[in-house]
Amino acid sequence: MRNLVFILGLSLALSGCTKNDSPEKKVAADTKEPAPAAPAPPAVPAAPQPDDKADKDKKDTAAPNVPEYREVIIPAGTTLSLELKSAVASDTSKVEDQVRAALRSPVTVEGVQALPAGTSVIGHITSAERSGKVKGRASVAFRFNTIDLPGERGRESISTATVSRVAATTKKKDATKIGIGAGAGAAIGAIVGGGSGAAKGAAIGGAAGTGTVLATRGDEVRLGPGAAVTTKLTAPLTVRVPAR
Repeated sequence: MRNLVFILGLSLALSGCTKNDSPEKKVAADTKEPAPAAPAPPAVPAAPQPDDKADKDKKDTAAPNVPEYREVIIPAGTTLSLELKSAVASDTSKVEDQVRAALRSPVTVEGVQALPAGTSVIGHITSAERSGKVKGRASVAFRFNTIDLPGERGRESISTATVSRVAATTKKKDATKIGIGAGAGAAIGAIVGGGSGAAKGAAIGGAAGTGTVLATRGDEVRLGPGAAVTTKLTAPLTVRVPAR
């Protein structure tokens, strides 16, 4: 019995010690300094929300301004006033040699400028004959078959009338040369042998003048850069012009 009382008293004592220790531990835990909090990460700004209307307006204004064109037909028979850019000559040009020129004035169709001044045209020599010593006048001819349109409109084939030039006749100059020769011969003959000498001198002088004519070629045809020429379209030409 005593042993039982002893055991119970010992249990109560141990239990009291446990209860007395708990408040101290609790106070110690409460008085302990808290650990410093970790710094918060910087705030990330929210991504802007797309504005569908603003994007659409931006696309509309950024779209390239593509020029629009419409076709204009230049009828056959239209006159082209040109300025040569290359030399043409009866005694130096050869068939198929290139000839270049440019419009001196614009071509207008129904109030629309179809071809501005300065538009280039390209062609070639079709014939070239130098003058003869006895007969045959010099001549040269050419026509155009390509037009170089301004801007990015490229080149187009065209058909034009032939431009030809023929040297003026030299009959009057030849007669003058013969007459001068005969007159000089007659004057010399008259001084030397009187009347009969004048007749003989005239015949001799005339023959000399004729010989000079036969040995001399006639005039040549020469057109240098800047020369004005005119031709006409022999077939319609369709070109594109900016729409307005």
